Amino acid sequence: MNVPVFPGPGLPRRAGVGFKPDHFADIAGAAQPIGFFEIHAENYMGAGGPPHARLARLRADYALSVHGVGLSIGGEDPLDDDHLSRLAELCARYEPASFSEHLAWSSHGDVFLNDLLPLPYTPATLARVVEHVDRVQTALKRPMLLENPATYVVFSESTIAETDFLAEIAARTGCGLLLDLNNVHVSATNHGFSSADYLAAFPLAAVGEIHLAGHAVADGEGERLLIDAHDRAVCAEVWDLYDRLVERIGPVPTLIEWDNDVPDWATLRAEAVEADRRMAAAATRVAAREAA
Repeated sequence: MNVPVFPGPGLPRRAGVGFKPDHFADIAGAAQPIGFFEIHAENYMGAGGPPHARLARLRADYALSVHGVGLSIGGEDPLDDDHLSRLAELCARYEPASFSEHLAWSSHGDVFLNDLLPLPYTPATLARVVEHVDRVQTALKRPMLLENPATYVVFSESTIAETDFLAEIAARTGCGLLLDLNNVHVSATNHGFSSADYLAAFPLAAVGEIHLAGHAVADGEGERLLIDAHDRAVCAEVWDLYDRLVERIGPVPTLIEWDNDVPDWATLRAEAVEADRRMAAAATRVAAREAA
């Protein structure tokens, strides 16, 4: 079995969920079968108040992953000093087991966009992203994970395959990768390539975390478009990708993302329990083959 080798203590090789304040009472009421909780960094950049009181309580009992959505690592402009400073303070305060961000851009000048936008894969953008990742890791004094995007357009000027682009970033910076399987399925469906081929080319040794989520389907002008909406349960096709991947590389910290139309705690927790079950089942299949 080829277990991922991304360095550092990392998260438990179990399933976790994104923390939602509405679930806090249920979570705090009893021990939960959850490996870790993930938060969006930008929701906790204030000095104190109820958000930090809840987070401190959560951090006392569970491993924590911090996921950024506002650094604009793929943007043309330099990283925002103030944003990076507040992010460093947050990580120093809670000492998360993992920090991750997106291979995307979300700001230009002083305009901040409420979206994670794609970038062309060229030597110039590669150099810029490498510079930005290096700066983040220096500021945070820790390696980060970079997430593959869900995309809806491709750039004619791209000259580097996405998997090669990510592999080169990891090789040049020492960062790890966050492999979002729903994003793989969304992009593969939207652009007509094979999810299996994409994963065969992915630099799996750099993977430090997996994301699973649901997606919406838009049918327009005879074409089917998947949207990375995080608004429902994980679909069968993504679970199938997950089963085959963890059978190949072993247990990996796995996050269930459900950010819109958020269900009750029992429903969200059940998705994480299912991911744990599938990791264990994959390990059993591998052990049986090796013993045969």
